[in-house]
Amino acid sequence: MDISSAILIIGFAALVAAFLLLVIGLVHSELMNSDIPHGVRNSGKLHMVHGLFVGIAIVGRILHRLSICHQVSFIRWFVACFLTRLNPVPAGLRVKDWKFSEVPVRVYEPTTVCEGLRRGLVYFHGGGWVLGSIDSVDEVCRHIAMESDTTVVSVGYRLAPEHRYPAQLDDCETAMCHFLSVAEAEFSVDSHRVAVGGDSTGGNLAAALCQRLARREDGHLPFPCAQVLIYPALQMADFNLPSYQQNHAVPILFRGRMAFYFLQYLSGDMSVCQDVLEGNHVPTELRPSYKKWLSPSNLPPECLVRGFREHPPPEYDGEVYHTIKAGLEPEVSPLLADDAVIQKTPPTFILTCEYDVLRDDGILYRKRLLDLENYVTWQHMMDGFHGMINFFNQGLLTFPAAVQVVDSVVDYMKTL
Repeated sequence: MDISSAILIIGFAALVAAFLLLVIGLVHSELMNSDIPHGVRNSGKLHMVHGLFVGIAIVGRILHRLSICHQVSFIRWFVACFLTRLNPVPAGLRVKDWKFSEVPVRVYEPTTVCEGLRRGLVYFHGGGWVLGSIDSVDEVCRHIAMESDTTVVSVGYRLAPEHRYPAQLDDCETAMCHFLSVAEAEFSVDSHRVAVGGDSTGGNLAAALCQRLARREDGHLPFPCAQVLIYPALQMADFNLPSYQQNHAVPILFRGRMAFYFLQYLSGDMSVCQDVLEGNHVPTELRPSYKKWLSPSNLPPECLVRGFREHPPPEYDGEVYHTIKAGLEPEVSPLLADDAVIQKTPPTFILTCEYDVLRDDGILYRKRLLDLENYVTWQHMMDGFHGMINFFNQGLLTFPAAVQVVDSVVDYMKTL
């Protein structure tokens, strides 16, 4: 080996080492800003998983700034290649990928003998309208289908930043309506026993879809028999609720990250992120009605035990409002819908997690539903954190509490 080749190799090795040290330093800094409460089971594993996700995001950010690839594209690629596993289909289940009116779906059909028609569930994955896929919830959908004897349809809706609102909701509606129209003839499913559900932003899409269908009331297709909302994101009017304050730095969803996802869903304009977090985007005339629905006084007393500070009245900024205006509409913030619409929504299953910034969204939606005499089943995970369902049956990344989350959905589906 000549001297120039040796120098080249040494230089490359030094560059790689510097890159790794940079990434490690940034990951360490981010980990120091996180807060994993003592009440979370398997807190050590959560710390490890958080570090992994932070590392992936940082590498993606560096590659993005070097104009090598988009950060989101890198994260999707890494998760698909290294963190998502598709196991062989078990006996007793048929799994097939379809297109429902050009929307990709995966259908899970139990093959056991069924007297009469089966129930169905149309499921929307989470991921901030930016990440996630049919593959990311494959194990979850398999388990629900097998254990509750339900035909499950998992929807691969379009994602931001390539596609903004309302593309995601439109895809979900298209897939839902297609399935309802062919449920009995093609899948031996009772179209009057088809529920809709999802986790996180998938729960947002499920709730928004139920409201959209309730407004329409065209009567051509059956209405969903239930909505299954797993730690749903339901409003972008107030990022200072008690759960946002108490869990602002709890992995895997930080307070600022939720605002980021809403903005990616809407327009991608991140310049208004801090204003949105402060509440400067909410017009003065809308605040009384939002306060009525979002007041901490509507929460159970135990939600305030870990501390809460009343946020000072924000200064309204009209430019910020016009940037995010659609975000305060019910199709993005279902918790802010009128009583007349919410009253028409189907029976609801809501699961919330104590250590989740979105905890209060679900609990406040439950209260609105109950106040309107809607039927609600509520499951609260006292040791739960956001995103638990993504760690169901994922090998070394599995969290035992994720089994409780999925089994609670199974138990609810059996009642339909």
